[in-house]
Amino acid sequence: MHMSRRTFMGVTGAALSLSAGAQDNQKLRACIIGDTKHGGYGHSLHLVWEYRDDVEVVALADPDEAGRAKHAAEAKAARQYADWREMLEKERPDLLAVGPRWMTNHREYILAAADFGAHGILEKPLAADLETADEMVAAVESKGLAWGIGFNFRVTPVVEHVRRMVFEEGLIGDVLEMRGRGKEDRRAGGEDLMVLGVHTFDAMRYFAGDARWCMADITVENRPATPADVKEPTEPIGPIVGDRIHAMYGFDNGVVGYYATTRNEDGNGGRWGLDIYGSKGIVKIRMNGSVVADLFPVAAWAPKGKPLAWEPLPHCPADTYTPNPRVRYSPIIEDVLAAAKEGRRPRVSLHDGRQAQEMIQAVYESYVQGRRVKLPLAERDHPLKRWKT
Repeated sequence: MHMSRRTFMGVTGAALSLSAGAQDNQKLRACIIGDTKHGGYGHSLHLVWEYRDDVEVVALADPDEAGRAKHAAEAKAARQYADWREMLEKERPDLLAVGPRWMTNHREYILAAADFGAHGILEKPLAADLETADEMVAAVESKGLAWGIGFNFRVTPVVEHVRRMVFEEGLIGDVLEMRGRGKEDRRAGGEDLMVLGVHTFDAMRYFAGDARWCMADITVENRPATPADVKEPTEPIGPIVGDRIHAMYGFDNGVVGYYATTRNEDGNGGRWGLDIYGSKGIVKIRMNGSVVADLFPVAAWAPKGKPLAWEPLPHCPADTYTPNPRVRYSPIIEDVLAAAKEGRRPRVSLHDGRQAQEMIQAVYESYVQGRRVKLPLAERDHPLKRWKT
């Protein structure tokens, strides 16, 4: 659902209030929702407003007293609340940062933000199922609100440069396929798919458009997964299954993509990322603490008798991925504020969070049904909940 500026302005006064705040030299009022013991603050989302001279952090809410005091001091929040609902009611913020990475209350946070007319940013993943994701996206877009999600890898200069060089300038010729791999740490399999797969799927969509079909296979200890294998992960992100997952996707521009995550003795070997295979070579992107892109400019990919020699991607900008949230999230925050004023969807939005979730849910839907499935999925409830019952 894309809104024109006229539609956005007609639905709510939010865009007007942002513009007026800038014109009157009045700072925008920002609040922060965190939960120290239940998902925390993501990658320090409580600090995303700090570098903005036109934003004042008026309050932070966290039910944990010690965590609330610590994070409020770090964020320079003027006031503190134990109850986030009370904070929203009393403070009426223009902007909101939602930090908990656990999705337990994501729906409630976003629906309340929509009611109060606040723009903002939410830690990923968006939701545990598509029914909830649909409701959240509809809530903010029906009010013309600009909401970003923490897909910080996609907005790095390195990833943007890869898109330009590979998909616009043809650096490696015709793009033949993409291969994504999970981090394969202790969460390898279903949890890896959900927690970190969203970054890989968001990057695939950024390069190749929306996925239109999916076919997947899942095993547990080298046997086909069954309903009895469905379990809850180490964090509350919805049901998962599988210690080995393989999925294949078809995208808008005709490119086919693959994703895999497998529990293995070596664990995280630095494979987390995305490889793009073309008719003239390969570009690889790795996302382990920094974002790095390299080129193998050989059409045969691994020619006989020639050592595999990777070289830096030509003219690649310096990596800006950093734990510092002021840098890490600034492109998303800048665009959310611009989108709110211009009456458009942010380029990294809750819609993108839902599309990444759709690719995850399609893995389970395909396996449960035993066939290739079309996207968007017709069934919006969680396939594993349906399968288990």
